[in-house]
Amino acid sequence: MLTLKRPRKAKPDSRSPLNPSHGYVGRAKDGSLMLMSAELFRKVLSLERKRSERSRQRFVLMLVHAGELLRAERGETVLGGIIRALSTSTRETDLHGWYHNGLVVGVVCTEIGAADITSVLSALHSKVCAALRSNLNLQQMNVIQISFHVFPDDLNLQSGGHLADISLYPDLQPQDSAAKASRLIKRTIDVTGSLIALILLSPLFCAIAVAIKFTSKGPILFKQVRVGQYGVKFTFLKFRSMYFQSNPKIHQDYVRRLISGKEDCQRSDNNGGVYKIQNDPRVTAIGRLLRKTSLDELPQFFNVLKGEMSLVGPRPPIPYEVDAYEIWHRRRILEVKPGITGLWQVEGRSRIKFDEMVRLDLRYAQTWSPWLDIKILLRTPQAVLRGNGAY
Repeated sequence: MLTLKRPRKAKPDSRSPLNPSHGYVGRAKDGSLMLMSAELFRKVLSLERKRSERSRQRFVLMLVHAGELLRAERGETVLGGIIRALSTSTRETDLHGWYHNGLVVGVVCTEIGAADITSVLSALHSKVCAALRSNLNLQQMNVIQISFHVFPDDLNLQSGGHLADISLYPDLQPQDSAAKASRLIKRTIDVTGSLIALILLSPLFCAIAVAIKFTSKGPILFKQVRVGQYGVKFTFLKFRSMYFQSNPKIHQDYVRRLISGKEDCQRSDNNGGVYKIQNDPRVTAIGRLLRKTSLDELPQFFNVLKGEMSLVGPRPPIPYEVDAYEIWHRRRILEVKPGITGLWQVEGRSRIKFDEMVRLDLRYAQTWSPWLDIKILLRTPQAVLRGNGAY
């Protein structure tokens, strides 16, 4: 077993198990369990998610919530008991660390396999509780809480699946003041930009509304359920570009084939595998113009104001699209809030295939900064005027 030593600069008291700043991994020479720092544990959890996406092997995140027990006078003794219990009730290959510094201990139980997950969690819970009872008193046991979180989690939104389990994604939450400041800047840009756009474009809103109303029956706005960050559903707004009550099955079947990479989808209608249907018979005459110029997207500034979307980010999918996603595709709706425009629109739009669009969304999430948002916003008018890939 590989043993990682503490950095030489560590202070003498950093050996205390309550010190969450060290970066121990695995077990010490005497076989005792050592905890990773919270920062390192978040990185390891992120890597384990990506490994699971490729291998399709499930893992379980177990969280031991000790709360105020660890802050009490004998907190170090309590933590020692928890560590001894986890050492005897989990595998050597499992990953242990601070989920929340000094409050919550996390364990990543890797490669669960194809076994019934309910049975696995029940057996793990019984084993851990028995070990804790051997190391802690009844009063301490009554304070401790244990929770389990399975990855990949069920995101079958069209069939009643639940939202993404945010506990599996602590690395996506801003951890320091700089990250929180960047999020605040992004939200400020969203609110300011949306308000300015809605005020300046209000005459255009009126003109489009009149054109839609006088050229086809039905409402001016098209409202549709879309999936936001972490699987949260919201009402997505667009100017109606299709005939009222058009059958969505055409798009539903097309998207399922496209995401699965079926060749017949890539060849049909000379689409070349693009994300949108060309020559869609459901689209009205004025709707084709609105789509070509992306003017049908303007009502989404209201979604941005409500905080459901951002000016820049991945396009929000329809629930039946998410149902057809591969596991790694889900990251596009988990790692960042959906937006009106993004890298897909300015670099590829509907000319590129679905997997390439997802990779662009993931690249944006990984490299995001307020300055990148500004650059994408400045490039968006040029992409709209070119009209390439707009249908």
